[in-house]
Amino acid sequence: MVGIVVVSHSARLAEGVVELARQMGGDAPLEAAGGAPETEDGIGTDYELVKGAVERAAAAAADGVLVLYDLGSAEMMAETVIEEIALSDGAPLVELVAAPLVEGAVAAAALASTGAGLDEVREAARGALPGADAAPTPPTDAAAGPAPATDGAPGEAVTVPVVNALGLHLRPAGRVVTTAGRFDATVTVSDATTGSGPVSARSLMALTQLGTRLGHEVTFRATGAQAGEALAALAALAAEGFGDEVVATAPAEEPAAEPPAAGARLAGVAAAPGIGIGPAHRLDRPLDAADDAPAGDPDEEWARLAAAREAARADVVAARAGLAERTGEAEAAILDAHALLLDDEAIVEPARRAITSDGASASAAWRAAADAAAGRYAALDDPYLRERAADVRDVGGRVLAHLAGSAGDAQAPAGIVIAYELTPGQAATLDPARVQGIATASGGPTGHAAILARALGLPAVVGVGPAVLAVPDGTRLVVDGGAGSVLVDPPQRDIDAEEERRAAADALRRRARAHAGEPVLASDGTRIEVFANLGGPGDAAEAVALGAEGVGLLRTEFLFLDRAEPPDEEEQLAAYRALGSALEGRPLVIRTLDVGADKPLPFVPTEPEANPFLGRRGIRLALARRELLDVQLRAILRAAAEHPVKVMFPMVATLAEWRAAKAALDAAREATGAPVIEAGIMVEVPAAALGADAFAREVDFLSVGTNDLAQYTMAAERGHPGLAALTAGPLPPLLRLIDEVCTAAAAHGPWVGVCGELASDPAAAALLAGLGVRELSMAPARVPEVKAALRGLDLAAARAAAERAIAAETAEEAAALAAPLLAGPA
Repeated sequence: MVGIVVVSHSARLAEGVVELARQMGGDAPLEAAGGAPETEDGIGTDYELVKGAVERAAAAAADGVLVLYDLGSAEMMAETVIEEIALSDGAPLVELVAAPLVEGAVAAAALASTGAGLDEVREAARGALPGADAAPTPPTDAAAGPAPATDGAPGEAVTVPVVNALGLHLRPAGRVVTTAGRFDATVTVSDATTGSGPVSARSLMALTQLGTRLGHEVTFRATGAQAGEALAALAALAAEGFGDEVVATAPAEEPAAEPPAAGARLAGVAAAPGIGIGPAHRLDRPLDAADDAPAGDPDEEWARLAAAREAARADVVAARAGLAERTGEAEAAILDAHALLLDDEAIVEPARRAITSDGASASAAWRAAADAAAGRYAALDDPYLRERAADVRDVGGRVLAHLAGSAGDAQAPAGIVIAYELTPGQAATLDPARVQGIATASGGPTGHAAILARALGLPAVVGVGPAVLAVPDGTRLVVDGGAGSVLVDPPQRDIDAEEERRAAADALRRRARAHAGEPVLASDGTRIEVFANLGGPGDAAEAVALGAEGVGLLRTEFLFLDRAEPPDEEEQLAAYRALGSALEGRPLVIRTLDVGADKPLPFVPTEPEANPFLGRRGIRLALARRELLDVQLRAILRAAAEHPVKVMFPMVATLAEWRAAKAALDAAREATGAPVIEAGIMVEVPAAALGADAFAREVDFLSVGTNDLAQYTMAAERGHPGLAALTAGPLPPLLRLIDEVCTAAAAHGPWVGVCGELASDPAAAALLAGLGVRELSMAPARVPEVKAALRGLDLAAARAAAERAIAAETAEEAAALAAPLLAGPA
């Protein structure tokens, strides 16, 4: 074994580096030679200390000693010692290496513990910095085929999940190095989730640079006499969390549950309004299609997969055309991404490698690749992106069905559709003439399936939990998409009552739509504007048709996500102009790019963050990447020369952030010669709400984003189905913060809007109006109902109800206080 000596001007530094390296290096001989005892401050190097350390390491190390040092004089001292030792009889082999002290010592110790020779250990130390030869290779290009193992042979492979909290950080990576080094095998490691790698399992720094985290999967590939034994040992190591604590993860399969009793009411998350009554009809999960055919020749399996992907593409095209006829282009465009996923390298390339290198069948290879891709989305922190996992499962299931020969075999759904998670493809094929409602165990209200359910007019409740999956087919269900509940096998009297409620609700909905174009005037003549939240230009025409008086929130992320390069100024300008034209003179509030670690951009490298919602996102990222912000602001200002455009900055927490954003806007205005436009902030963090008095002195408007403000106030992630009750409805603490904002605005002049989900709840909207909110922005489909509920509102009574709601204990109590306010004319 090779011994290692760390020479430093500081005794504490040398001892700390040795201690860190010892944790990585197992029983590799390690010695510290730091400081100079004879100096006043102890800083320096000492001949006797260095010589003693080298001699002790040499006595314990049969394969030589490697000496690392920190500064130039330490190098000279070590050279002097090595030259002296070399003159003695039977002198051990001692080498000095120029390498990063900490990284080099850690990497060298990890490899030395495997029994590697001095040459290998020396090179491990030299290559320990990021960017060195040991760094991980980028994902392979699709055209290039699978990456070969180190010796050019396919080798044996095993793919395992990472179940420790911090992934392959330094300590677990060290254990991989020492474990792999015990066997006569060449082992490489790849991150199957991100595509990074392969790297040598004997390189500590390369392993840590893979960026492998909890929830990822790693692939160990081995060749050599003991390849199988090495893979078995590494798989066992991974199962134990690489020596760290194992973090419990949710099971991939549907959890079992007992069938709910007759009359039980299951609580979920409201996804699409309305009441649906009918028999339960269970849908299978998309990736459940079975294909038990054994693997054939790799070329034949690859051809089978290619044919199945083309057949699935034809399915998507047909489903899109049918959906466009029923709901319009905006909703049908949801399926455009599905066609792209069929060619996505993140799915196709792992499937290709599994077929050509591992001999897997087309079905097994595709299922594993689709599962992994869906898992990557499901592990994201942002709820919107997390729900894109359903899109991947949808596409994966279509291909598997064609491989299994079962495409088109399923019976057309009817009654109340129940599923673990309804995919967009499944939702697109639902016939409103046959289907009365939707209830799912998982999913969220921002998912594509929920969006399509709303467009089709189907009541939907999501996140109900496993109990709904235990409901036998044919059981009568009542889905209340407004309340977010599912009533199981109720008695006939309850069915009759629900039928009456549904008929009354349908009549109100028809009346609201008939008057959707009319303004909202309170009983004293005060105007309350009802706007729409949009995710792209394609939704503008529908919003206007449903009575939206403008756009209170344009999410510009649609221009930036899933691209290799950012959109240029002209592309952005064209999108904003198209929206302005579709709105026909109505106001358009454009939010600048709101992305970050929770919604990563391919062209903006970001460091991993333990909690992306509290990391660099929104205005924080925009100010750090001024080139993106400046281009966007120029495009917004140029559009404002032709249309009534306002600009809004997201996730502002401090006056300094607002002032920096405003300065960027002013600079862009000077560069374009555009007119002055209204500028404001989104109030999404408690700090902005509590500091509203200071902001109100400088901004033109304050738009409250209640989705984020609720989750930050309640410390409950808004996309978590199990915590939905903590962030839903008119929460008294949330109302108190909004009251702070409205009070500050009334004192200094800016107008206040609300652009979160709370604005679309009629009872909450009445309370918000009572607090002083004069602009409410919501999903277009909710505009007619909210406008109908607020016409003729008694603002004085609404203010009194809002004050009582702030003092209430629960959101339900607060909502009940608003109920008497909603009895005015439509």
